Amino acid sequence: MARPNQARLNLAALRNNLALAKALAPNSRVMAVVKANAYGHGAIVIAQELAPLADALAVASVEEAVALRDGGIQTPILLLQGVFEAKEIEFAAQHNFWVMVNSEQQLHWLEESRVEQSVTCWLKVDTGMHRLGILPEQAVSSYQRLRACAQVRQDIVLSTHFACADDRQSDLTARQFDEFLQSCKGLSGERSAANSAGVLAWPATHCDWIRPGYMLYGNSPMALEHPNAQGLRPVMTLVSSVTALRQVATGDTVGYGATWQAQRPTRIATVTIGYGDGYPRLAPTGTPVLVNGQRATLAGRVSMDMITVDVTDLPAVSIGDEVILWGEGLPLSEVASHASTIGYELTTRMPARTPRIVVVN
Repeated sequence: MARPNQARLNLAALRNNLALAKALAPNSRVMAVVKANAYGHGAIVIAQELAPLADALAVASVEEAVALRDGGIQTPILLLQGVFEAKEIEFAAQHNFWVMVNSEQQLHWLEESRVEQSVTCWLKVDTGMHRLGILPEQAVSSYQRLRACAQVRQDIVLSTHFACADDRQSDLTARQFDEFLQSCKGLSGERSAANSAGVLAWPATHCDWIRPGYMLYGNSPMALEHPNAQGLRPVMTLVSSVTALRQVATGDTVGYGATWQAQRPTRIATVTIGYGDGYPRLAPTGTPVLVNGQRATLAGRVSMDMITVDVTDLPAVSIGDEVILWGEGLPLSEVASHASTIGYELTTRMPARTPRIVVVN
């Protein structure tokens, strides 16, 4: 017998979310981002579903790309962080990995390489994120140097990345996009700027390629609700079940540190899931869960393997009843907010201990 916790995957929801991205940017090609184990959902199963529907996939590193190739994925794959050492260029060329050029060092490695196969390159311009990318004033010269490399294919894509696209009140996205267009003015080739937030809320930035990631998994990156995000459906539903029930008297405490104290006679359900399964330890008392589809709240600290839930006001809760921690009926963002984090972190930190189970194709 297995522990009842599992991350259920709805691949129909995944297809729905990709279709929404395409509908919002009908004139753009789609690069589906599957880095960090497809945001914790399982890179192979997600990529197998997305590969026939997207124009390319994106990951963070060669290691992630190799895992997809080993899983039978033949779609072009972009290395978003580029190569980390010169010898990775030949490996990328052999396996049809596209390479993002983010720095002078990476550009120099390409110029010095002697690969037999040519490499597809994207050139990132740093317009305000200030992590990776060449400076806007270097865009033309860097582009020309890439064009001069015999081992670089001539269809170079120019790209940038937004820092605040999740905030429609910020003017930084518009300023970044304008600087991007100006820095690349007169250069041939396709453009890419829009991440998930750009796809949802900044239609002018869609360009030739969009790069949806977080939205593909059914979650909105927007700081405030946005109408374009209403059609998203969660791909992952994290579930477990009630493993014990007990009556707690007024004044008694529950859990490590005795941080929660009953203010009335209380019925406590113990649920088989904890921070060892990917549920956030920092989720405080009051964080919502669904028990048999009805809302209840955490009571006390999250343990490694268990949580405790106040089900006093719910009728007929029994051992074995289903508990949803996030997903269908309970937004990931709501749980993340209670835990003082973001949904990205909750799914990407989901450990292998929690099985991913495809329940809807």
